[in-house]
Order: sequence, then C-alpha cells, then structure tokens
Amino acid sequence: MLQLNKPTAEINREFPEAQGSPFQSLTSHLDVVRHQFPTIVVIVSTCVILALLYLFTEAPQFTSTASIVIDTRKAQLFQQQSMLADVAPDSASVETQVEILKSENISLAVIHDLRLTEDPEFLGSGGSLIGSVANFFSDLFSSGRSSEFRLERKALQRFESNRTIKRLGLTYVMEIGFTSRDPAKAAQIANAIADAYIVDQLEAKYQSTRRASVWLQDRIKELRAQASAAQKAVVDFKTANNIVDTGGRLMNEQQLAEVNSQLVGAHASTAEARARLDRLNDILKREIPDASVADALKNETIVKLRGQYVDMAAKEAIWAAKYGQDHLAAVNLRRQMDEIKRNIVDELKRIQESYKSDYDIAVTREESIKASLANVVSESQLTNQAQVRLRELDSNAQSYQAMYDNFLQRYMESVQQQSFPISEARVISAATTPLVKSYPKTLIVLGAALFGGLVLSFVLAIAREMMDRVFRTTQQVEEVLGASCIALLPTLNVAPTKDAGAKLLRYVVDHPLSRFSEAVRTTKVAVDLNSIVRENRVTAVTSTLPNEGKSTLSANLAQLMAHGGARVLLVDCDLRNPSLSRALMPDAQVGLVEVLAHKADFEQALTVDPQTGLSMLSAGTTSKLLHTNEILASKVMYGLIGELRAKFDYIVLDMPPMAPVVDVRVTSSFVDSYLFVVEWGKTLMDVVRHSLHGSPEIHDKLLGVVLNKADTKRLARYESYHSRYYYKKNYARYGYVE
Repeated sequence: MLQLNKPTAEINREFPEAQGSPFQSLTSHLDVVRHQFPTIVVIVSTCVILALLYLFTEAPQFTSTASIVIDTRKAQLFQQQSMLADVAPDSASVETQVEILKSENISLAVIHDLRLTEDPEFLGSGGSLIGSVANFFSDLFSSGRSSEFRLERKALQRFESNRTIKRLGLTYVMEIGFTSRDPAKAAQIANAIADAYIVDQLEAKYQSTRRASVWLQDRIKELRAQASAAQKAVVDFKTANNIVDTGGRLMNEQQLAEVNSQLVGAHASTAEARARLDRLNDILKREIPDASVADALKNETIVKLRGQYVDMAAKEAIWAAKYGQDHLAAVNLRRQMDEIKRNIVDELKRIQESYKSDYDIAVTREESIKASLANVVSESQLTNQAQVRLRELDSNAQSYQAMYDNFLQRYMESVQQQSFPISEARVISAATTPLVKSYPKTLIVLGAALFGGLVLSFVLAIAREMMDRVFRTTQQVEEVLGASCIALLPTLNVAPTKDAGAKLLRYVVDHPLSRFSEAVRTTKVAVDLNSIVRENRVTAVTSTLPNEGKSTLSANLAQLMAHGGARVLLVDCDLRNPSLSRALMPDAQVGLVEVLAHKADFEQALTVDPQTGLSMLSAGTTSKLLHTNEILASKVMYGLIGELRAKFDYIVLDMPPMAPVVDVRVTSSFVDSYLFVVEWGKTLMDVVRHSLHGSPEIHDKLLGVVLNKADTKRLARYESYHSRYYYKKNYARYGYVE
C-alpha cells in the first residue's frame, strides 16, 4: 500500500513498450471480467432463463426424411430413345431438380392429395407463441379474396416452412424432410412429396415429347428444302469463281497468320526492352540503388560496389558520431563513398546504353514486320472477297444439313419416347415415423443462450468499463495522474447523529486498530519518508471537488501524528467553507484570519485537544471575505508559517478544493508537500487530471494521491491485495478489526 511519488513523473504517461503485449491484452480482458462479474452473471443467467422458458413453451416438432436418387444408368440405357431428359445429369441438373422439388406445383399437389387445407396444424399457429404471433399478423394483413384461396396459400406457406430439400454432398441423392407435430404425419407428407415429384417428372416428359413430335414434322420439311438450296448455291459459286477446294484455306491466309504471329512476338520484345530501359532510368535517379534493385540487375560490379558503400556508410556514421563530422577519418570515408557513387552511376549508365541499344533493335525489327504485314494484307484483300463469300455459303449449307439430320433423328426418338416413359428419379429410402423430436434442440438452444449471454455480457462489460471514467485502482492513479497512490481509505460507516461529523474527524483516535487508521498510518509513513529527502514539515491536504474527504483525512492524519507524541498543528485554511472549524472547534471566537490581521495572538487563537495534544487553529471569521486567495498568498501568511516551523514537528493544512477556487495554488511558496484526496469510484478522471495539469506548482510538490471512501467489497474485484480476505484473514492475526 505504501508508495513514494516519483519526482519526474508526468500526467498521462505512456508506456509504448508494453501496450502491444499479448499478455497485457489478456490481463486487461480478465480484469474487465473481474470488475464486471456481477453484470456478466446477471446477463448470462437471464439468457439461460429465457432459453429454458422457450424450451418449456415451444411445442416439440418431429422431422422425417425420404431420399431420392437420380439414376444415371437409366439415362444411358435409353439415351438413343430419350429426347429431353435422357442426358446424364451433372451437378447443375441435380441442383435444378432440387429447385423443382421446392416448386409450388409439387407442394400444391401434395396439399390437395392429403387435404391439408382442412388440417388445423396448417391453418393454426403451430402450437407455439411465435407461431401464434405470426398467425395473428398474417390474418391482420390478409387480403379480401375468397376463403378457399386464402386457406390454400396459408397451408402452402406453412407447408414450405416445414419442408426441407437438399442435396447430399456431391452425389445424385436428394433428401426430402418434413417437420410436423405428429410424427406419423411427417413421414406421410415426406413420402407424398417424393411420389408427387416422380409423377410430375413423368407427366412433364410425356407432354414435352408429344408437343415436340408435332412441331418436328413441319420443321423437317422446311429444313430439307433449305439444305438442298444451300448446297446448290455452294456448287454454283465455286464454278463461277474458279475456286478449287484444297482443304478450305488459301496460301495468302497462311502467310498472313505467320507474319501476324511474328508481329506479336516483336511487339512483346519491344515492350520488354522498353520496360528494362525505363526501370534503369528510374534507378539512375537514385543516389544508391537498394539491395532489391542491385539483385534484380544481376550485376556483380554494382552488388560489390553497393556492399562497399554500405560498409563505409556504417563506418562513417560511427566515426562521425564518435569524433565529429570534420574528423579526418570521417572525411576520407565520405570521399571514398562519393567515388563509389560515381562508379555505380558509370556502371548503370553503361547498362543503360546496352538496354537502349536492345530497345532500338527491337523497335526496328517491329517496324520491319509491320511493313511486311501491311504488304501481305494488301495482297490478301484482293483475293479474299471470293473466299469470304464461299465460306458463308458453305457454312450455311453445313448448318442446314446438320439441322436437318438432327431434327430427323429427334423426330424418330420422340416417336419412340412416347412408348417408353422413363423417370431417372427413384426413391431409395422411404420416410419412417421419427421417435425423437428434432426441434427445439435442447442442448443447442441452451448452448446458444449461454454463448450469446457470454458475448452480450462481455460487450456490455467492456462498454461499462470504458464509460467508468473514475478512479478505482492505484494503477489507474499512477497511469492517469503520474503520481503515486499512497493509501486507500475505506468508507466509514458512522451513525447519523449530531456529532457524526466530529466522530469522522476523530476516527483514528476512537478506532486505532481499524483498516481506516492503518491506511492513515500509511499516509504518515509516506510523509516521514519524504522528509528524509527534503524538509517536509508543512503538509497541505486538498482535493478536486468538495465532499471528497480532504478534511477527514487532514484531521485524522494530524490526530494520528499528535497521538504518537509529536508536536502537530492542524490549520483550517478552507476560508470559503471552514467545515473543519465547525466540527472540531465550534466555540472558537478567533482564528487564522484574525491572527493574520493582527487582531489576535496566535496563542490566543490556538485550541488544544486534551486527549491527543493536537494544536488546532480554526479559520476564524470568514463570512465577509471576498478575496481569500490574497489572504493565503500574503507575506503575513508566509511569515506565520515560517515561525510555526520552529514550534511544531508537523503542520497539516486543510486546504479548499482546487476546482471551485484558486486558493490552493497560491500556497505553493510555503507548503512543502501536498496530499491529493480523490473520492473512490466517483470523481471523474478528466476533472482530476485537468486540475493537476493546470497547476504544475502543485504537481511538482505532490507527495501522492489518497483514494478515499473505497467500497472494500467492490474493491476486491479491482485489486485482489485490497480484498476482504486480505483484511479479514491477515490483519486479524495482528489484532486489527473492521
């Protein structure tokens, strides 16, 4: 608990070497969990309770599944007879069949066959609270159409929400699942979906084949006439233009292809040479190429020179740092470095000339090939007109002939297909009555609730931790204020009586073995240790805001010192609100104001506590004072403190708070050290930091910070060594009490 303030500390110190540490990050998260543990427990418990309520109120559902496979062997067997669906299925076709199974045609067929529009399960809420709410809003926004249509759409909506269709991996197997409150009904509907799909496939193939056969008859007649006319046009054109078929390609076409290929290669070579030259030009703009550039050039001379330059640069930096920039060795090294730079530049320029020569050769070769290509193109234009027209006619003839052959074959297949209605799909696993409910999953729901509760609670815990901008730990004081936290005073529970204020100010006398008294002793030890380094007779106690407990600390600290046999003077310097005088010296007629005004002697204004021997000086008459800071900053005040140093071992000054008034700042000339009181868990960090940041003369003499009114039960979640176990188990051995 005892710590000494570091003189060189500054407000808002930063520790960059430790901020990115994984251990520190883990520790900070564990600290958040420990600080906000009750909040986390409440949120997680709430989520688990809600999950349990959901499990108890939600009606159980049962899922039954049937499996269908697309048999590729049947498709291959009847491939010559099939016309539309006999091609071996691939991945896309299987996914297409999955979508067909999900279509409304299949769903409505099952609904009509099983008369599901009369089933209460498909028209009601489904037996759950969520379903009841959904059913209510569905009825509320339904249109005014016929009741039969609404019942059908409502049953279809419930049917599709309870049905699942999926493909098993990359196989040709499709799984049909249906969920219902009745296990037998779930199996019946799953099997009905499979049967409806197979019937729909057979009907679709039959209707398609029948319509195709009628259309093919007319189309075959047209294609026969078009194919004959196209063949005759090809023969007539060859005869008219003296074209001999030698494989369908002229000599100038082959020559054009070869020259064009050479041009592509020449263009690539030119681009490559240009890229190398541009890259080298960029390198010449630098003083020294980096390691990656030197390696890319694959030039041993540049690599060697660059290595020498780097070594000399390192040596030059060492000599310059050790003996100065003008040292002869450093100057010689820089001269050698300049020579190496020139050698590297000369070598790069030599490479540049080589690259430029390669680029010029590539450009010349490309221009030559372009000229050759232009000549070949001009010659080809004279002879290609007839070839283009011939190809067009030949292509049309081949297309018409292929279409005619294909349609003729399809027509023959369609005639046979009507006699062999085959479906590639078949049921390989019929749905059976399930024995175990599929929804809701108890373990999954509880696990999701627990996980969601943990995530939500941790997010809220972090949010609360970020918004908790108050001091709760000694580490926060040191990091934010740059000052040591000397002591941590627990909250005092005193009965609300007329003399409750006086009891708080004399708590160390009435309860010498309490944890509060021990914390005050820690503060006294800090004062004594600081006096070893420098004179520390005059100690001022202040705070940022009123009611943080500065007067309580100053009074108890002074009485603790006096009770130990020292000569101690307690002065109430809070001239705006002399609460210390009202509580301990209510009958005092004169005080500090009268002594400074030479209206009373110091001995006359002094009050001595008979039990501890503590000398106390009240504030005096302060009701009409306007400029209290002028009084505290006066030479008379400075002289009085100087006289009192010789009379007392300790002088404790109870100062006003820093935020409302400026009185504390004017006392730095005669105060040896300051004790800064901060209320635990209440005073904002930014307010305290602003007060100390704006008062460097106070911070320079700051002995340390005392956290007051700490809740020891909650403190155990922030600092384990201040926990209840620490006080009860260990302090009890030495006679300490609560």
